[in-house]
Amino acid sequence: MIFRSFVKRGIIMVAITYDTEVTSSISAPKLFKAFVLDSDNLVPKILPAAVKSVEYVEGDGGVGSVKVITFGEGTSQLKHMKHRVDGLDKENFTYSYSVIEGDALMDELESITYHIKIVPSADGGSICKNRSIYHTKGDAKIDEEKIKAGKDKALNIFKAIEAYLHANPDAYN
Repeated sequence: MIFRSFVKRGIIMVAITYDTEVTSSISAPKLFKAFVLDSDNLVPKILPAAVKSVEYVEGDGGVGSVKVITFGEGTSQLKHMKHRVDGLDKENFTYSYSVIEGDALMDELESITYHIKIVPSADGGSICKNRSIYHTKGDAKIDEEKIKAGKDKALNIFKAIEAYLHANPDAYN
């Protein structure tokens, strides 16, 4: 975990950064297609109780697009979040986006930025590297347990996609 302070419009803000890595036996191209490029369709299909719908309100999925994710009722305290695509490089398996609105910001955050890179591993699988940057409102304190719970939910979605790909080996070739 890395803490950084910076000034925005005369207000001191704190950015808290977390780096995580998850190994997978799924190849980088296949994992990127499922986890990044088609997650809007795949996740509601395989985890309908967790994610009810994903709807683009601006753009078509490319850089600058904005989508609203509506979470399933009863499975999460979160109702929705809006996120903006900040970067997408299909050749290098990188994806960046920012949560810009919704319950995930917990009234303590301006935004959360995620940088995902999926790299091939020597065994034919891959490593998913993620940097999460939490931008606080002013000097707001972030509840570490809430962040951990969110990271656990994201890992569960990742593992569900991985399990789907194992069960459907011809998908996303």
